[in-house]
Amino acid sequence: MSKNVAEYFACDVFNDEVMKARLPKPVYKAMTKTRKMGTPLDPTYADVVANAIKDWAIEHGATHYTHWFQPMTGSTAEKHDSFISPTDNGMVIMNFSGKELVKGEPDASSFPSGGLRETCSARGYTAWDPTSYCFVKEGSLYIPTVFVSYTGEALDKKTPLLRSMDALSQQAVRILRLFGNTTATKVTSTVGPEQEYFLIDKKMYDKREDLIMTGRTLFGAMPPKGQELDDQYFANLKPRIAAYMADLDEALWRVGVFATTKHNEVAPAQHEMAPVFSTTNISTDQNELAMEVMEKVALKHGLVCLLHEKPFDGVNGSGKHNNWSMATNDGQNLLDPGSTPMENMQFLTFLCAIIKGIDEYADLLRISASSAGNDHRLGANEAPPAIISIFMGEELQGVLDALEAGTSYKSESKVFEIGVDSLPDFPKDSTDRNRTSPFAFTGNRFEFRMVGSSDNIGCPNSLLNAIVAGELSEIAEQMEGVSAEKFDDELKTLLVKIIKEHKRVIFNGNGYSQEWVEEAAKRGLPNFKSTVDCVPHYADSKNVALLEKFGVLSEKEINARMEVLLENYAKTINIEALTMIDMAKKKYIPTCIAYTKELCDSVAVKKSLDICPCVEKELAEKVSALTKAAYEATGKLEEAVAAAAAKESCVLEMAKAYRSEVIPVMDALREAVDSLEVITPSEKWPVPAYSDIIFNV
Repeated sequence: MSKNVAEYFACDVFNDEVMKARLPKPVYKAMTKTRKMGTPLDPTYADVVANAIKDWAIEHGATHYTHWFQPMTGSTAEKHDSFISPTDNGMVIMNFSGKELVKGEPDASSFPSGGLRETCSARGYTAWDPTSYCFVKEGSLYIPTVFVSYTGEALDKKTPLLRSMDALSQQAVRILRLFGNTTATKVTSTVGPEQEYFLIDKKMYDKREDLIMTGRTLFGAMPPKGQELDDQYFANLKPRIAAYMADLDEALWRVGVFATTKHNEVAPAQHEMAPVFSTTNISTDQNELAMEVMEKVALKHGLVCLLHEKPFDGVNGSGKHNNWSMATNDGQNLLDPGSTPMENMQFLTFLCAIIKGIDEYADLLRISASSAGNDHRLGANEAPPAIISIFMGEELQGVLDALEAGTSYKSESKVFEIGVDSLPDFPKDSTDRNRTSPFAFTGNRFEFRMVGSSDNIGCPNSLLNAIVAGELSEIAEQMEGVSAEKFDDELKTLLVKIIKEHKRVIFNGNGYSQEWVEEAAKRGLPNFKSTVDCVPHYADSKNVALLEKFGVLSEKEINARMEVLLENYAKTINIEALTMIDMAKKKYIPTCIAYTKELCDSVAVKKSLDICPCVEKELAEKVSALTKAAYEATGKLEEAVAAAAAKESCVLEMAKAYRSEVIPVMDALREAVDSLEVITPSEKWPVPAYSDIIFNV
């Protein structure tokens, strides 16, 4: 393999360069128009494209093809079929038709559907997404697709995303026309997802049933040292980690993922990978691919990549910062304020639409980052709070304040002076950053920081696109009939109205503080602390109206997703609780009983020698009491799980029971076992401790 990245980047991708070389000119032009403008591909070209892709894939070692889609499981799915076709002489030829490229038929009843499909109603369809490149991996041609039911409902994460992108484009172009832009014909949302993850030794992982079954540790006392010294963040990469990251970069670059940044994160054993911005649907595909590659490359290095949002209690968990913006096909970033944002009315229009949308649809954004795993992070002083707010920064806040007050604002260019003669001075950014904000403006984009590390970013971006499309539509409807002479004045009046009515969602301070929680309550901002609190609001009338207006989701599809989210929450907690019961019964309680016996034997021996056994006696009493507490909590947990599972006829009530009745008992069991770990000799403890896991890579 060449060390020159440019020579092998995207070498396993059927990208524009390959298409241009292999497709007839009319077919290539049609494919380009489809990818750039979203126009349907002429069905007569499908066989030509399929044959070219097949020949290229075979040259790259592929023997099979698969329609690669993103069901509501939260991961990807694939079924592999070979290119071979039998011949009359008992041999085979390699064949691949346009029909096979365009359509597949997986079993729709075997994936989560939220009631859209019954077991007896199995047919579903995958349909090729020609706007996202095909690629070869592990001997198969991967064809990015959507996944829909026989009756046409979306059963995946990608179909609503593509619908939302169309809606956003249509409404944003309406706004651009108001400002005299006649060249832009399409607006695309773009995303760059920063991916956090943990790497641990596989030998340690294999000894932890909780990690294997749930992706996180359900028990574990904190070691003497965690992340309090801040010595992990951006620290020198350990050789084993550096080797992993080098292999990961190469594997991602081969399939066209623009992985560009890698570093150690705050918690021990935690790291981050960030890509360059891409069109949202492509970025979603690539992030799903990246997570899969990260896990597989880790195994080659004797490591396990953990993508759970909170694998270790007591240290930071992992998120996925969703950097979102909008770009036109004539080269504009619509969230670039320029050098004089006060005079950039087009930018201010898009900005005010976003402010209004985030305030009015905070519940949808919170829902988009909801899961049992992410509930551990949000509001835990390591991730944004569960309260949705927007960080604007000093300059934009000044612009908005001036606009509202009817005054002018002048930005002052500042130079950052370090105070060392030999070091250069340089222009200072117009604003600081705020890592405690869930939705922060960062110069020419918004960073939605709530998304969980294992999440598919299709959902948050579908809802974000739809929210902004809705607000742009309202502005367009109010301004399209306004004469040119009155346009500027009426637009300013409208923007001032938006700022006054929705500035409550803007907060530039410390989102981790209790003061903000109290202030947010005074402002009337919602604070959905758990998945169970927010998900039922998916079906609120205003949300249904928005998503149906732009065809992103029907009411039936919304209800299905609500049910899938709640069911997934309940099942996740159920698996965790059963794993805790299993570990307590088979590992921790027997270990502690044996240790108690050993202590009691020592007490008896010392007494027979007329030696005071006060230490052993005190330890035995403490271990015995904690073992009893663990035993009793295990019994209560069994009862709580059974009671919660019995409510399966109503998924919301079942999810509420797991949150309110099961989780508190899980916490009590963990507290008892973790207290036992602290006083039990490490060589007797049945599983690797935190210090062995997070400091042993």
